[in-house]
Amino acid sequence: MSFQAYLDNAEKQTGITPRAFLDLAAEKKLTKHGEIITWLKTEHGLGHGHATAIARLVTKGPEFVAAHHTDGVLHLDGVAARA
Repeated sequence: MSFQAYLDNAEKQTGITPRAFLDLAAEKKLTKHGEIITWLKTEHGLGHGHATAIARLVTKGPEFVAAHHTDGVLHLDGVAARA
């Protein structure tokens, strides 16, 4: 599964876009990978793989993820924004 697919599936499960997850994590001042994964699993019901993808997005930032995981193209504003 591609990195973008993990983000899209997490959005489908929770109704929260990747950009909104970035904002929520910032509001909660979550910066550590493990604490972000715990938050995503407990408060949003995500599985480990989806939580890990979002945690990497939060901790490394969109630019890093785009450069290293998605060939430079990363969609953060949700599946509907691409339709």
